[in-house]
Amino acid sequence: MAGRYRLLLENAQQLVLVCGRGEEYLRREAAASPAVLREASLVVGLDGCIKAVGQADVIRNQFSGATFERVIDCSGKCVLPGLVDAHTHPVWAGDRVHEFAMKLAGASYMEIHQAGGGIHFTVEHTQKATEEELFHTFQQRLGRMLRAGSTLVECKSGYGLNLETELKMLRVIERARRSVDIGISSTYCGAHAVPKGKTAAEATDDIINNHLPKLKELKLSGEIHVNNIDVFCEKGVFDLESTRRILQAGKEIGLQINFHGDELHPMKSAELGADLGARAISHLEEVSDEGIAAMARAKCAAVLLPTTAYMLRLKQPRARRMLEEGVIVALGSDFNPNAYCFSMPMVMHLACVNMKMSMNEALAAATINAAYALGKSDTHGSIEAGKQGDLLIINASRWEHLIYQFGGHEALIDFVIVKGKVVYQNERCGTMSSY
Repeated sequence: MAGRYRLLLENAQQLVLVCGRGEEYLRREAAASPAVLREASLVVGLDGCIKAVGQADVIRNQFSGATFERVIDCSGKCVLPGLVDAHTHPVWAGDRVHEFAMKLAGASYMEIHQAGGGIHFTVEHTQKATEEELFHTFQQRLGRMLRAGSTLVECKSGYGLNLETELKMLRVIERARRSVDIGISSTYCGAHAVPKGKTAAEATDDIINNHLPKLKELKLSGEIHVNNIDVFCEKGVFDLESTRRILQAGKEIGLQINFHGDELHPMKSAELGADLGARAISHLEEVSDEGIAAMARAKCAAVLLPTTAYMLRLKQPRARRMLEEGVIVALGSDFNPNAYCFSMPMVMHLACVNMKMSMNEALAAATINAAYALGKSDTHGSIEAGKQGDLLIINASRWEHLIYQFGGHEALIDFVIVKGKVVYQNERCGTMSSY
């Protein structure tokens, strides 16, 4: 097939497709057996999309007359889809390293929150920071996520709590969406906590009457592109009825429902999300059996966050029960000042060890299912013709090393590729990228 193409990856020992038949998501047995080709190659076109995937000799013959901007020999290596991080809070100022010591000494999340720490500490610093300061640190964090293999990341606001600062955060996310290599799904999370001096009812009314109409205006003008709406549905924060009102109002302006639920207390968030047609619900450490069944029926993804349960010493989400019931299980890092982890390979490892997921299930959860949770599994999350050419090349003969080598991604990942372009290259493979 003559013509000019952006990239040829050839002779991979393992080419991990994840999906082979255009699936939107994988669950039950399908999640336990992602598709893998051996001695395989792939081609990415000038438009950044995958044009062909197959056995190395077949691709070689098919594209014998073609020219490529770049060819990478993947002999003895594995090629995987770029990882998808389905839940992060990456725009903020200040850090909470001092709170880590408090947690280690036994303070609970809500005790720190009530003492003026937690979200409110970060809100105070984020409100004071300039847009430029926030963008600079956000860009650095995205770079670290990219080098750890994430090529699509969900990014929330939520450390503003007033309209001015929430919009400042969303502008920072929008600027990154337009200017950096990593893919971004933007989430408005103005209902992350109740602002000081307001009741939950007052905060709910402010969001519905002021925040969301302004967001709709900015979306229509093209100034800010927002994909999702999030609420922290929790005892002492936003109750079930306030959560319902905010999520419904967000849905009415075209936002996908993708919210925090059943984390610290059983709130029946899963049942609410299923009823509202939520795309995804995160955390779910305290989800009920009825909520699990409702999510499975509604095809509402469960975004599980093993780093958070680990760092806060919470009980782990019941991943096995969810998988057995047919819930679409996805993973996220929950990167934020309280759970400081950039690495989806480490998240997958913790999911396997602490939540008893298999490595295959964890990979599906960090690729196609995480993409589904963001409404992007038609373009991301697997290596299939027509999808965006977001890829990882790892220096190992079996892909499982990405999970097995806990904290080892910096030595394992040779290349990170977005839309067929190398955006990160390990030092041992030659010149580093300029990202």
